[in-house]
Amino acid sequence: MMSLRWRIMVSIVFVILLTVFITVGLGYYATQSRLGVFVNEIGGDEASRLAQNLSREHTAAGGWETVDRPLSEAGYLYDGVPLAERHEEGEGESRDRFHKDPVRVVITGVDGRVVRDNLSQLLPGTIARDLDGHRETVFDLTTDQPVGHVYVDVNHELLSAESNGFLNTLLYITAIGGALTAGVAMLLALWLSKRVTAPVTALTEATQAIVQGETARLPVTSSDELGRMSAAFNRMTAALETQRGLRRRLINDVSHELNTPLTVIQLEAKGLRDGLQTPESASEHIVQEVDRLRGLVTDLDWLAETDHGELRLALEASSIHELLTTEAERWQPQSQSRQVELSVEAPAGLPDVDIDRMRMSQALGNVLSNAIHSAEAGGSVAVRAELDAEALAISVIDDGVGIHAADLPHVFERFYRAGQSRSRGTGGKGLGLAITRAIVEAHGGTVTVRSDGLGRGAVATLRLPLKK
Repeated sequence: MMSLRWRIMVSIVFVILLTVFITVGLGYYATQSRLGVFVNEIGGDEASRLAQNLSREHTAAGGWETVDRPLSEAGYLYDGVPLAERHEEGEGESRDRFHKDPVRVVITGVDGRVVRDNLSQLLPGTIARDLDGHRETVFDLTTDQPVGHVYVDVNHELLSAESNGFLNTLLYITAIGGALTAGVAMLLALWLSKRVTAPVTALTEATQAIVQGETARLPVTSSDELGRMSAAFNRMTAALETQRGLRRRLINDVSHELNTPLTVIQLEAKGLRDGLQTPESASEHIVQEVDRLRGLVTDLDWLAETDHGELRLALEASSIHELLTTEAERWQPQSQSRQVELSVEAPAGLPDVDIDRMRMSQALGNVLSNAIHSAEAGGSVAVRAELDAEALAISVIDDGVGIHAADLPHVFERFYRAGQSRSRGTGGKGLGLAITRAIVEAHGGTVTVRSDGLGRGAVATLRLPLKK
């Protein structure tokens, strides 16, 4: 099967050769047609010019006695002049080229009898019949009466032969130019095909390397479409490597998240079987761990919904002040158990916003949970609502451990947990912020997280569009 490189090269060469052939053919046909028209125009112009000169001469001489003078001046007297010398005669440059070819001129009287034949083929006084060429009438300018006719017959066969010679020469020159053009086109096609297929070949090899689990990058040598393709592939490769790292982390995190409650359940069950645990105590611990497992499954289901575009919202006008107050009350036991102060700063005059109350409660709850678990004992978490011209901003502010600058770009990635959260064992499953972002964006809003560094707390801001 022909490779892409050869297909490109053959296509370019074919188009150029086809263009050359069409150009040569049309040029040859147009030139040939125009030369025929040009020859006819020459005959008509010469006949008209000669008729005027003969009219003046006949009027001045009072007859045909001096008829040779206009013919001589026009270069039409060939009597006794060899053909080789005829090609050297002529007075004007524009007329020389035409007069090199024998032109027959026959002058007749009004009675049709020959007065002069410049080629001496017809004798004076004979009746001229079936004369070829362009005919013009000669007048006596004094009486304005016709006194005869002049026939100018261009040698079409000779001119046609010379025209064909000219056309053949033109065709030969054009063919040489076409061959040179085709040669240059082949070199250009060879270079261009290599220029186009080299990145494609490199892309194929890099893709195969990635399939085998290796790391591959493409060189970006230009800023055109091929360069942008290579740059896009490199960005895709970097994203894929990140996803591979997250997948490995996912496996470790999910294994950890599943292993811990399963271990506790197993230990509680053994203790209950061996009589080391009371049914009430064992069942309470088992229920807690099952709830933990169910929470993990629920979070994964939420992410599956957002991935497949199945996140459906039941929007209704809701009071933000009421939403924040309710969430603060719901998370108050958690904050008290960690000795963290939880407060709400929401003006009573905030407008209602169209939201899905249940899903927005979950989104806000994920952020509050992170803030409470990030705060130290004796710390604080504040929920603040502010209004601007375009959106309602809900900020959750904590004075906890903060977020390292290297972790900020990744806080919304699934199963990503900042280093300090992992070391403290308070980072959850790493799904909360990913779910929050999906819910807020489904409402047409945005969510951002900022931190001034470790030990300086963090601020998560949810911006929701106002009703129009």
